Amino acid sequence: MFTRSNTKKINVGNITIGGDNSVKIQSMCNIPTYDYRKVIKQILQLEEAGCDLVRIAVNDEAAVLNIDRIKDKIHIPLVADIHYDYKLALMAMYKGIDKIRINPGNIGDEDKIKLVVSLASNKNIPIRIGVNSGSLDKDILRKHDYIVTPEGLFESAKKHIEILEKYDFHNIIVSIKSSDVLMAKKAYEIFAENYDYPLHIGITEAGTLKDGNIKSSLGLGLLLNEGIGDTMRVSLTADPVEEIYTAKKILQELKMYNKGYELISCPTCGRTEINIIKLANILNDELTKIFTKDITSKQNRIYKVACMGCVVNGPGEAKECDIGIAGGKKEAILFKKGKIIKKIPENEIINILKEEILLDLSRIK
Repeated sequence: MFTRSNTKKINVGNITIGGDNSVKIQSMCNIPTYDYRKVIKQILQLEEAGCDLVRIAVNDEAAVLNIDRIKDKIHIPLVADIHYDYKLALMAMYKGIDKIRINPGNIGDEDKIKLVVSLASNKNIPIRIGVNSGSLDKDILRKHDYIVTPEGLFESAKKHIEILEKYDFHNIIVSIKSSDVLMAKKAYEIFAENYDYPLHIGITEAGTLKDGNIKSSLGLGLLLNEGIGDTMRVSLTADPVEEIYTAKKILQELKMYNKGYELISCPTCGRTEINIIKLANILNDELTKIFTKDITSKQNRIYKVACMGCVVNGPGEAKECDIGIAGGKKEAILFKKGKIIKKIPENEIINILKEEILLDLSRIK
């Protein structure tokens, strides 16, 4: 297994990224920032899902003017995503942004870079350097025969870091993203061997909900299991709330997120005599609603629920969970804390499970 020393600790608003802190989950609003009321609504939904910090596109002055309006209504750090325009970076920092994502080599001449770095330093605002395989520096591409390589991605990050370090700025977070899982993995590994700046990890442009979840789970899981990654974003062509759900599940499976719920459900077979596929999907939706940030903030372990189709593996699996059912003929046996409670008609399974789960959760102090 790849090992590395702890990364630097970087404060972003009211959270700390890096060091021995938990991996922070983030996302990005997909609503134009000028429509600040809708942006606020989406951020509040992300908060409830478990998002730790959120990014907004700052591509014009109208977006900048809404930063304080947005910050006034949300409870997590706000990050400005800026490309090329140093003035927008300055304006965002004056408006109280918690972090900026900008590549210093792309914002103009040295005087402009100095202005951004000086203000970020004075206001203790971190800068995320964001390297992406789709927009690699032309000089680096030329050096590598116009082929994107992990080494080229690392060189790009190094180049931008050196610009900031030239002005004694070290309040830096770095991302090195690619839509190629193995390329991203290798680039992050090279970086982690050479720097101790915190890493924002992600597989960029991963795809739609189904394919993107697979690519992201594989890529991020490999990195996190090697000890690489201080904050993460699952990039999906989907509702951003789905990104938070997937990120939490990845961290749960790696024993790095000890909150929320786990639903164990069987793949079904010819022995199944209740509609376990329908039940499991409805139950998963209900659990997602139940386990809001308010509930999970009180937890110190994962609440396990089983939805099993028959008596072969069902009772054994269900007994290992806090609560669960094992299907029979148009009915199910309810287990709780390893004990058989009662039989339930198929049409009452969801309602009874919800009642029992809510009763359990009401006892969490």
